[in-house]
Amino acid sequence: MTLVTADPFTMWHPVASAHDVPYRHVCHAQLLGRELAVWRADDGYVNVWENRCLHRGVRLSIGSNDGTELRCQYHGWRYANRSAGCTYIPAHPADAPARTICNRTFPSVERYGLVWSGEDPVGEPPTVDVLEAGTPFGLRNLPVDAPVELVLQHLQTHRFLPSGSLGAESAEMKVEWPDDYSVALTATDGADRSSSSASGSASGAGVPGSASGASSTAVFFVQPVDSGRSVIRAVLAETPPAGEQMAVLRHHATGLNGLVARIEAEAARLPAPEPMVPVLQQVPLHLAEMPEAPSGRQAALRVQVRRKWETATGVAAFELAPLSGVLPTFQPGAHIDVHLPNGLVRQYSITNGPGETSYYRLGVKLEPDSTGGSVCLHEAVREGDVLAVSEPRNNFPLRRDSMRTILLAGGIGITPLLAMAQALDRMSLPFELHCFAQSAAHTAFSDVLDRLGSSVVRHLGLPPDETVAEIRRLVAAHDEFTHLYVCGPGPMLEAARREAAAAGWPDDHVHFEYFKNANEIHDSSTFEVALARSALTVTVGSGRTILEVLRENGVPLPSSCEQGACGTCVATVIEGEPDHQDVYLNDSDHEAGDRIMTCVSRALSDRLVLDL
Repeated sequence: MTLVTADPFTMWHPVASAHDVPYRHVCHAQLLGRELAVWRADDGYVNVWENRCLHRGVRLSIGSNDGTELRCQYHGWRYANRSAGCTYIPAHPADAPARTICNRTFPSVERYGLVWSGEDPVGEPPTVDVLEAGTPFGLRNLPVDAPVELVLQHLQTHRFLPSGSLGAESAEMKVEWPDDYSVALTATDGADRSSSSASGSASGAGVPGSASGASSTAVFFVQPVDSGRSVIRAVLAETPPAGEQMAVLRHHATGLNGLVARIEAEAARLPAPEPMVPVLQQVPLHLAEMPEAPSGRQAALRVQVRRKWETATGVAAFELAPLSGVLPTFQPGAHIDVHLPNGLVRQYSITNGPGETSYYRLGVKLEPDSTGGSVCLHEAVREGDVLAVSEPRNNFPLRRDSMRTILLAGGIGITPLLAMAQALDRMSLPFELHCFAQSAAHTAFSDVLDRLGSSVVRHLGLPPDETVAEIRRLVAAHDEFTHLYVCGPGPMLEAARREAAAAGWPDDHVHFEYFKNANEIHDSSTFEVALARSALTVTVGSGRTILEVLRENGVPLPSSCEQGACGTCVATVIEGEPDHQDVYLNDSDHEAGDRIMTCVSRALSDRLVLDL
């Protein structure tokens, strides 16, 4: 045997057996000195992550797997399937965690009953012809307190009997090397046992099969746990008959136990190697979404329309899957910018429920007064098309610390609230989702609503006055542990906010998202904007916006809707009096005057000082 020459950090290694990662379980593993948390989501995807919560470094392997997210047991931080992005921080329930709060992930592939991963693996896990052609059968995994090289050296001298000849006295062994970290051993019973069998020899009695010429191949993969520790993961090429499997497992377990004892005895006589010290990547822990650079409506992702269908009259649904890799994390209430083939940019809420992380699902209503966005998606975009989209933003986050949540959806306003309802339902938190629509045929995603059961109430065909009366009834009873979320047409949102205020709801318990800003924008004023952190003063003239002028002067600011509805371009006001013309901030925010939407709002004073 030659020494191990391949770089272990660029290779695929087994880190667990498939039976180590059942649903709703978390497996602790280790590879090249790094601790890993391995867990299977309800969609079958096997996650391999750095085994630490980004908050206080507590092991995630002692966390809880709810099938869609992994929850740290210490302070309850939650991380999403596939992306490992943080989806919720209980200590900051009103904030959407920034995308930078994302655990380190490692690739995973299931093959031969093993879960494969690596630090930075190249290509695919090893393909072993004899296992590809057979029906692999996993043997017992054995940890060994010895370095990989020593384990491999002893494995080439290992002996066992073919599965069909466990009563044989010996077998001829053939050794092959699929790669630097595995050994394939083939045992063949070459003895002529016909005479002893005919005479009733006891040597083969009580064991399955004693036919001469029987052959079995076992492949031994060695997992480098640390510089002085390994795990032998053995796989037989063929699955023994059901009645013989226990005998085969006992035979190999006995032989491997003896092998491990010999390896560890020799390792104990050798100098102890220095342990491997993994490099831990530091993550900036900004709790809320932070401005991106460069500024503007960035289309960082390319997605393919995997599916398009009509989910209600005049409403098209889209599933957008990544061209490669994993989609960025999103939380209930998040939206993405879709850059359309006709050059327009439009914002659409992600309707996915927990665990649906392999795609973004959108609902798009064909607007009768469309300016080109919904028409393009309905008529021009087809299944298989590739679209450019932004990473998710969430300016309408869901609190999960309420004793009761009321969701009011008007028409296509169901989209962000549908994601919220599914998250609350998954966590068994009490909620009511009230859907106001023209008719059952106009209710989008009815199949998802049906799965939410009695928590969903449909209000169909109500005229405006009855809609307002029903909203008044729903918000009449308020307590400090209830939160209200509203999304729908402007008149419905105004009615809900008005009725909630009349019923005594505090502003911070009423959350809303407008489709668009229907206010008439007055932009004839001229004023100065001073940037406190940039030592820059600019003049915003008539017909110009703060956002436009700042960008022209090299100040990066993110944006999305650019009409004062989404909250992406918000800035902090240090001095001056804003002229609020947005629909994102609530009345209390407007009165406080310490934030401004730079895309539409202006100044009532001659000068504004912003914290930029």
